[in-house]
Amino acid sequence: MGVLQGLTEFLPISSSAHLRLLGAFLPSGADPGAAFTAVIQLGTELAVLVYFWREVVAIVRGVWRSVWHGQHSPESRLGWLIVIGSVPIVAGGLLFQDAIETHLRNLYITATMLVVFGLVLGWADSRVTGRLTLKQLTPRDGIIYGFAQALALIPGVSRSGGTIAAGLFMGYTRQAAARYSFLLAMPAVFGSGLFELATSLGEPGALPGWFPTLTAAVLAFGVGYLVIVAFLRIISTYSFRPFVLYRVGLGVVVFALLATGVIAPL
Repeated sequence: MGVLQGLTEFLPISSSAHLRLLGAFLPSGADPGAAFTAVIQLGTELAVLVYFWREVVAIVRGVWRSVWHGQHSPESRLGWLIVIGSVPIVAGGLLFQDAIETHLRNLYITATMLVVFGLVLGWADSRVTGRLTLKQLTPRDGIIYGFAQALALIPGVSRSGGTIAAGLFMGYTRQAAARYSFLLAMPAVFGSGLFELATSLGEPGALPGWFPTLTAAVLAFGVGYLVIVAFLRIISTYSFRPFVLYRVGLGVVVFALLATGVIAPL
């Protein structure tokens, strides 16, 4: 699961959907749960922090200077837009926590989201004429990015897929949309992961055990870092069509497995 998390977190194919599906085929046949998924995502987001270290430091410094010294810069502006863009997913996570951890993990919903948002990503990618970079990011665009990211609370949507598709529709380049997707994810994923980690301390059984959870997070970090490097290179040359075809194909396979009773929806 750690390797799968690292492979799928940054690709627009939904890591939560893949972890949910893998859980159905494990010997226990059990859903790994939203808490486990959120905690091991800390590993992949740490990979983002390491890869974008200089950018993150510049953004944090920019925000600090804008608050305490009134010095505004492109970095501080980007930082505040990330803060604003993180509000929808935080609010959605708190308001719909019970549904996210139960009903929305139904595999029929997951399969539907894989297909629907795969087609949305394909539509967005087919009309790419984007020239906008992150220096041209506006507050309106930052909020739209934020609501697109919030859709990823539903397994199958994909955090990176939703935000990248939104960026393409708004006229941003593939590279700009992907980079902002990575940066925007950090506050939300670190926040949800740490929250679930703290909550799990008081709930026996919320996680499958500390050693396997930590192992999965470490593996997710290592694999995730390699995927970031490869993904950013790939999208500078190729389209998202392979990911679109993969999502639709996987969704169809999941529907078939559900219809034949090979796996259960919950």
